[in-house]
Amino acid sequence: MKAITQNKYGSPAEVLKLETVKMPTIKDDEVLVRVQAAATHIGDWLLTRGWPYLVRLMPKAKIPGMEMSGIVEYVGKDVKEFGPCDEVFGWGKYAFAEYATFSEKALLLKPSNATFEQAAAIPISGFTALQAVRDHGEVKAGHKVLVIGASGAVGTFAVQIAKSYGAEVTGVGSARNEDLVRSIGADHYIDYSKQEITDGGRQYDVILDTAGNRSLSLLRRPLAKKGALVIVGGSGGKWLMGVTRSIRATMLSPLVSQRLRMFLAKNNKEDLAVLKELIESGDVTPIIDKTYKLNDAAQAVENVGERHSRGKTVISVGG
Repeated sequence: MKAITQNKYGSPAEVLKLETVKMPTIKDDEVLVRVQAAATHIGDWLLTRGWPYLVRLMPKAKIPGMEMSGIVEYVGKDVKEFGPCDEVFGWGKYAFAEYATFSEKALLLKPSNATFEQAAAIPISGFTALQAVRDHGEVKAGHKVLVIGASGAVGTFAVQIAKSYGAEVTGVGSARNEDLVRSIGADHYIDYSKQEITDGGRQYDVILDTAGNRSLSLLRRPLAKKGALVIVGGSGGKWLMGVTRSIRATMLSPLVSQRLRMFLAKNNKEDLAVLKELIESGDVTPIIDKTYKLNDAAQAVENVGERHSRGKTVISVGG
């Protein structure tokens, strides 16, 4: 089968290669999927680069890719939920390939109203946005929510999920992304080239920062006295990638009335089911920036790494 391989760290164009590899074998509790689409996110780009450098202490996956949709080819003898020809989506490893194996616990039937490309775009960024909004921001109806990086992979999910909870949402991004962010439900928009989030004196119950380049003191200024700041990811040096800001927020939080939070998303089937329900109800639609072929996977990963993508970047494998 054809797959994208990585044998060293570096730029996607240098290290991601299309090669012929052996078909994977399945364990008793696994499902062999004929991949139709795989999505890529900032984590794929970082792992390609080997950033932060601490990730180099862990074993490197020869085939990248963590989220996909496809058609079940075979199932292990202990698999109860799926059978051949089922259309599924989920998360795991080695998704940048024509075939990949996944745990039964990491898959669901594809949303009935989603394409394979849309379904592949859901898991990783969807988990992050859902848990940021629901669990860490504790967004409720009537809350005023600010989403920084509203046009990005996590941001486009976060805007729509917050709206589904009844929040009043303000998106932050560049001028070219205003129409997109408003089209997915944002009530207000801040063009960061013209104004800062502190301008106008507006206060927010929840701020979700998915961009990672504003100081903690600046982020706290428009946050309500008992509001929640949720930091998603970060940007910075190649050793820690901005995590120091998140650590400062965690240390400061017990000392102030505001809730300052960082978190790592937890991939789980229960939340995948929540996301599927949001998709099928029409409350959330995965936003696709660009779609690439498998042999152009390096371009797809680089597109994400440039941090200007609108929604998710997807690799079309099947079809």
